[in-house]
Amino acid sequence: MREPPADVTPADVLEALRGHWDLDVDQAEHLPVGFGAHHWVASSGGRRAWFVTLDGLLPRHSRESLETAYAAAAALSGRLDFVLPCLARPSGGYTAPFADGALSVVPWLDGSSVFAGTWSEDDLRATTALLGRLHATSVDAPAWEPLLADGDAFADGLAHSVRQPWDTGPFGETARQAIDQQLGDLHRWASRYDDLASRALDTREAWVPTHGEPDPGNQLVSHGHRFLVDWESLKLAPRERDLWALGDGWESSYDHTADADLIELFDLQWRLEEIASYAEWFSAPHVGNESDEVAIQDLLDELDRDQ
Repeated sequence: MREPPADVTPADVLEALRGHWDLDVDQAEHLPVGFGAHHWVASSGGRRAWFVTLDGLLPRHSRESLETAYAAAAALSGRLDFVLPCLARPSGGYTAPFADGALSVVPWLDGSSVFAGTWSEDDLRATTALLGRLHATSVDAPAWEPLLADGDAFADGLAHSVRQPWDTGPFGETARQAIDQQLGDLHRWASRYDDLASRALDTREAWVPTHGEPDPGNQLVSHGHRFLVDWESLKLAPRERDLWALGDGWESSYDHTADADLIELFDLQWRLEEIASYAEWFSAPHVGNESDEVAIQDLLDELDRDQ
């Protein structure tokens, strides 16, 4: 998120790191990076030492789901050198209750994001190689479950929510009207998602560990070594859960053929999850800050992009 939480100070973050992880830290600075979670860098003696994340909980996460995902990532890190796991607490576990969410910590690595914009051939090849190694492992991890229990009910719920004006902030009506104009497509997407999710559940025996969001924002190159970060979305799932985000051109670097229907499934899942999240966002009070500006553009993009 671009702005720090209104009810959290740097001193609060330092107190949590000292109390829950016994870390020697003396400064915390909010970082306006990523989206959907808050991040800080914590320093010790003037040196950046820890990357701190505050994840929101329901409906996307729970403390239990985060703990099981982070524990699985820690287990994988002993076998896969590109997995950057969370730091375990001395008392056990990988998260701590904080504000309205769960706090976690990973070592700070000096480096840079992999790239921005379209995939280069080299980055696509490198990412596919990492995913191939991940998908060839086994680990005790949470299993993927469909986003929707009932696609028709999901679409009907959105239709009901947009019947009244969203006088909630500067982007409320823009969001409501954009969703209202796409209700027909939303019903079609949700129905198609239901069909494809049922098919995916029938393939459980072939599921593999998946990162869930292996996009550029979750890759880091440090001293020439590439890492996949942010393992909160780790799940056992069809391999297409990772592959759909790579677009075209990865097939020559991957040992398995992807199922086009399952690629479509996880593309739809991303789209519907984003739309649902932003509908909740803009139907609630908001002020029009930088995060709101990013969110409204993301919503419009998801509603308008080609299937």
